[in-house]
Amino acid sequence: MKVTDKAEDGFEATIHAPNRLRICALLEAAEQVEFGLVRERLGVSDSVLSKHVSVLMDAGYVQQTKGVRDTRQRVWLSLTKSGRAAYRAHVAALRAIVGEAQE
Repeated sequence: MKVTDKAEDGFEATIHAPNRLRICALLEAAEQVEFGLVRERLGVSDSVLSKHVSVLMDAGYVQQTKGVRDTRQRVWLSLTKSGRAAYRAHVAALRAIVGEAQE
């Protein structure tokens, strides 16, 4: 099997979009991240983040938990088990592509 074949095995187009990739990277580093913090880190509006989160949720990669903190309604985002696996496989696929280009 060629390196490019291995890379394609883990490549996930749903995650690959720049903002979705950044969302997954932020969520991979923590158990849960508040929606507002993700929005600030990405520098996007609520509606843009909501659209990307919806795509990831539809794929089963992200889940949201709603609750109240400081008397305000809050939303926390987290990667699902399959989302974490898909993200890690996607990163490995990207590394395989880059590794091949450097050879």
